[in-house]
Amino acid sequence: MITYQILNQDHAKQLQEIDRSEYIDLIYEVSEQSLVEHKQDHECANWSQDQLEEMQDRYVYELQHGGMAYGAFDGTRLVGFGVLAHQFRGKEQNQLQLDLMYVSRAYRRQGIGTRILAFLSEEARMRGAQSLYISSTETRSAVSFYQSQGSEMTGEVDEELYTKEPKDIHMIKELNG
Repeated sequence: MITYQILNQDHAKQLQEIDRSEYIDLIYEVSEQSLVEHKQDHECANWSQDQLEEMQDRYVYELQHGGMAYGAFDGTRLVGFGVLAHQFRGKEQNQLQLDLMYVSRAYRRQGIGTRILAFLSEEARMRGAQSLYISSTETRSAVSFYQSQGSEMTGEVDEELYTKEPKDIHMIKELNG
């Protein structure tokens, strides 16, 4: 049975339990505010040690500065998590960023990502955000997931986030209520 809980800094060590690997059949590129498809045929490996340490550092940084994380567990094993960043963004400073979100390969398509995103969306709304800013990897699986949850490409790209991840698909999820 999958259980969910708010995560703390101590959970950073458990990020290594996530299997982010996936087969990638298609990626997107943004061209003139449209998504252009590029067929692929390769396996994306799990995190290297350097990538894992970078994820752990980002995770801890956000929690130390007022962000929050929410995770899914199968027993004591972390199988999915998301991080809501602390910094408000956008021209009107009314957006919070979904900084990290991963569900382990064997646990995808079971509603875990949907539940994590819903929790973090509600938390962002309670903190005063009108939308979530999502810098999604360009894979079909990630972009399709966020679109299925009501996200759309943004017309107002955050320059700082775009500079960090220029190939990402930058999206907005409006938080109604």
